[in-house]
Amino acid sequence: MIVGTVLGAFLALGLFALLFNGRHWIHPLTYAACAAFCAILAGDALFHMARSGHEAVPAAVLPIGIPWLQAHFRLDSLSTFFLMAINSPSALISLFGIAYGSHLPEAKRVTPLYPLFLFGMNGVLVADDAFVFLVSWEFMSLSSWLLVLSDHTNPEARRAGLVYLVMAAFGTFCLLAAFGLMAGHTGAYGFEAMRAAHLGPLAAGLVVVLALLGAGSKAGMAPLHAWLPLAHPAAPSHVSALMSGVMTKVAIYGLIRILFDLRSDIGWEWGFLIMVIGAVTAVLGVLYALFQRDLKTLLAYSTVENIGIILIALGLAAAFRDHGAATLSAVALLAALYHVVNHSLFKTLLFLGSGAILTATGERRLDRLGGLLNRMPVTGLTFLVGAAAISALPPLNGFVSEWLIFQSLFHGPTIAHWAMRFGVPVVGVAMALAAAFAGTCFVRAFGIVFLGRPRSAEARHASEVPFIMQVAMALPALACLCLGLFPVMATAGIATVVEPLAKVPLPTALLGWPWLSPISPTDGSYSATMLLFTFIGLMATTVIALRLFGTRRVRPAPAWDCGHQEDIVDAQYSADSFSQPLRRVFGSVVFRAREEVDMPPPGDLRPARFELRMTDPVWDGLYLGILRVVDAIADRVNRLQFLTVRRYLFLMFTTLVVLLLIVAIRQQ
Repeated sequence: MIVGTVLGAFLALGLFALLFNGRHWIHPLTYAACAAFCAILAGDALFHMARSGHEAVPAAVLPIGIPWLQAHFRLDSLSTFFLMAINSPSALISLFGIAYGSHLPEAKRVTPLYPLFLFGMNGVLVADDAFVFLVSWEFMSLSSWLLVLSDHTNPEARRAGLVYLVMAAFGTFCLLAAFGLMAGHTGAYGFEAMRAAHLGPLAAGLVVVLALLGAGSKAGMAPLHAWLPLAHPAAPSHVSALMSGVMTKVAIYGLIRILFDLRSDIGWEWGFLIMVIGAVTAVLGVLYALFQRDLKTLLAYSTVENIGIILIALGLAAAFRDHGAATLSAVALLAALYHVVNHSLFKTLLFLGSGAILTATGERRLDRLGGLLNRMPVTGLTFLVGAAAISALPPLNGFVSEWLIFQSLFHGPTIAHWAMRFGVPVVGVAMALAAAFAGTCFVRAFGIVFLGRPRSAEARHASEVPFIMQVAMALPALACLCLGLFPVMATAGIATVVEPLAKVPLPTALLGWPWLSPISPTDGSYSATMLLFTFIGLMATTVIALRLFGTRRVRPAPAWDCGHQEDIVDAQYSADSFSQPLRRVFGSVVFRAREEVDMPPPGDLRPARFELRMTDPVWDGLYLGILRVVDAIADRVNRLQFLTVRRYLFLMFTTLVVLLLIVAIRQQ
């Protein structure tokens, strides 16, 4: 099997890179090999999707793992789809790393772990039992944790690594408990046995909660997203692209595998809960992103928003399925998978763009950049495509998947329950609000970084990155355009993944060319091809009209100088001033934003001062409270170290009596 061979190659490559870590040539060689291996996996996945549809590849059983048991591996339509979805951007990220990874300050700490990270993510996708799944999951978590800690001398990186490790351990513990409940008293840890197991209402509900906590913490679901804005800026940019664009999709795979395959009997109430959590995650994530001053932190919070959008679609799919609306459930699930592919592409593109900016300027702060479009035209153009795609602007791919989710939301009130009839419109408004905020966020990011005049000497002397890095950014930009222009072809491929999970064929209207009609031809349709032709026709008409009726006469007029005659760079709009109106409306409520201005009176030579104070409601309101409780408990438990001998003997005697009482009660 090709997948097994490539997984073994990732392990061998990591060991090889470790043995020859002192040689300069090992870095580009490792990344080139990773690019080739990921391309092979993505191509093989596409081949299986095109040839066998939803037919599963026979399971492979290896005599490794738990003693006297075996390790099970299997490819079905869902794992094949995710192999394609994560390895396509991973190949581009590895291509970018050929030029980028060699010049990192701690390249020796990054290169050997990079193929191991890819091994762990792919291992999760082909696992067919809980043991292989969790071992691969931990491999993915620990290798990415070490990559976050690559710049170990930076105190921010050490703090990010600590938070990430705690959240990763928490997520793994929740998934372990979920698999334990599904295995039941028989201890059957294979996925086939878990599908056939019968769980009571309480156990089934606990599985849903634990799966949400375990996979949601890795994906970036609010309020479990605290590690993302810390880990992504600390990691190298190409590793950030892997973590944000790829690893979060592995977490989504784990959630879909449990909720739509292993436990396909969850009620609509859980779908409603997932949908509401997704709406809160989307709005909160984009609000966080709007007020960030660091480019990579902004992109990390944007990932939280997009994970929320995917959760909305998954919640809708679960609710529709329990209600008996199988076709609507299939459309919502298709929209979720479409957005998985879309986000993996445009978030990879944006993080690679941030890596190119960091390479050229050494800066990530928005207010230290500016004017880069003239100096880095390829990076600027590709970043613009990614910003437009993530803002869901047609005819790019982000619009298609969000439009499909809205089409599903419009039919949500058909579920005959007051919670769905009231909640779905609220979720729809929240998603529309998140989409509007996302557009504002990336207009701010692109405008501050690439337009205007340089705000620092580093930005003023920036130049375009090497050609191979430009190619690695141009390819996902092209993919975003193609997935937006030809959505019917993409939905036809994803339909083969959705149908065995939803157990219903998608309507033929969904696959009609060139109109994408997810529900029926009369309930709404979209054609990016026709939109493109219309745009080209309008542009051609405008150009012809200007040539026929325009004038070439030069008309002098005063140039707009931003309201001042002096060439003062600081007089431009800054990142804070751009987001100030929204910060005053929403930030004062959600983040308790407070502005303090000290304006000296006339004649006073003191400089004016502006201070902005914001609090993080999740970190300050939740995690610091938990930390204080843990510290208080630890202080009390720590006193057990300083007891007298008599108290230790009394503690042992009391424990023995309590245990004997428990045994006596159980025997009655």
